[in-house]
This record gives sequence, C-alpha cells and structure tokens, in this order.
Amino acid sequence: MATMQARSFTGKVALVTGGSRGIGAGVCRLAAAGASVAFTYSSSEEKALQVVHEIESRGGTVAAFKADSASAEELSAAVTKTTEALGLLDIFVSNAGILTTGTIDAYSLEDFDRMVAINVRAAFVGVQAAARSMKDGGRIVLIGSNTAIRTAFPGGSVYSMTKAALTGLVRGAAIDLAPRAITVNNVQPGPTATEMSSAHAELVKSLIPLKRMGDVSEIASLVSYLASEDAGFITGASLTIDGGYVA
Repeated sequence: MATMQARSFTGKVALVTGGSRGIGAGVCRLAAAGASVAFTYSSSEEKALQVVHEIESRGGTVAAFKADSASAEELSAAVTKTTEALGLLDIFVSNAGILTTGTIDAYSLEDFDRMVAINVRAAFVGVQAAARSMKDGGRIVLIGSNTAIRTAFPGGSVYSMTKAALTGLVRGAAIDLAPRAITVNNVQPGPTATEMSSAHAELVKSLIPLKRMGDVSEIASLVSYLASEDAGFITGASLTIDGGYVA
C-alpha cells in the first residue's frame, strides 16, 4: 500500500471494472494517491458502498456504477457515465472476471458462454470503449491469471483458455493504440488471498515457492506501476506475479 500512496495520480481519472471486492477493490484505492476513481459492480452493492465509503472517508473522489460485464451495453454505459461524471479517462483497468470450474467432458455450453462473455468479450468491449474515451498517453491494464501459463488442476481448462486469450488481446491492442501513446498491459496474478481463492488456500500454498498467497495490495501495486508515468515504455506485456508458482 505504501508504494501506491507514494506514486501520485493527482488529476487522473480511472475506471475499474469489478471494483467492489478483491483485487478490483485494491486497485480502486488509486484514489488514495489522488485519482478520481469510478468502478463497476454486478451484484455486490453492499460491498460497493463499503469501498465508496472507505475512499470518501479519506477525502477521495469515487463513483460506483452497477453493470453486468456480460452485457456490452451496460459496460459501455459505465464508461460513458464515468466520463460524464469525472472527465476523460487516463486509466482503465479491466478486472471483472468469473471462475466456473468443470472438466472438459462435462462442461456446459451455458457456463462456457458466460465465462467467455465476462472474461474475454468484456475485456474487448471495455478496452474498445475506454480507448475511445481516453486521453492520449493513457494506460490500460487487464487482470488476467497465471493459469494462462499453467492450468495445474483438473477442471480449469475453460478458465485458462479465457485468460490465455487476454495475452493476445493486449499484444494487438498495444500495437493499435501505440500511435496515441496509450499503453496496454496484462497483469497475471497467481493465487491471491481473496474470497475466490479462500477455499483452496492451504492446498495451493504448498505449491508456491514462497509458501504463501499473494496479497491484494501486491497485485494492486503492480497495476499502479503500470498505470503510472514511469511505465511509459512497457506495452503489450503480460506480467506474472505469483510467488514463483509457474517458475
């Protein structure tokens, strides 16, 4: 957290999808470093209000918009609402994602379609809409997963596929947006201490060389760096932060 506070985002406008909890909520704390932050949430209204209260109590500027990332219309509307409320974007973080496990021989097409809609299509829709409403020199960061490199467990094939797709998206988007000096990068967290991973924490920790889960603040700090002026020469990259899990 100290790293994020030391890096100033004064005057910047950021939008984070899926910002009501976990890594998204950690990234929303960019407001603590001076940015005006908007975030989307799907169903966790109570948690969203908690994030809003926390940021506002520290003097930050924040707005929360309900939007299902599976809906291109709602996601695009969130970008429009952000620019109307706070101004053109400087930073966009595509964080919203879901995990539905199941072996390939039993995985339902309905679950497949929703995973692709939220984990892949929403990233494309978000990047496209954000780029159209972003100042030159802006920063786009996707939150992927180290499962793009190593699936490791049965039942994770579709999730791994969706996260691997993001690596291709950032490479192409980085080239497309380079003339505007907008960088596009992908952060690939490993096992991180969030609600999503709590049930498997003890099992997973034994497989990590550092023998612990990642902390949300560590992931958010890497996002903070990529969103800063210091990272202007990093684009099209997928950066893994996982305690050596895929080393």
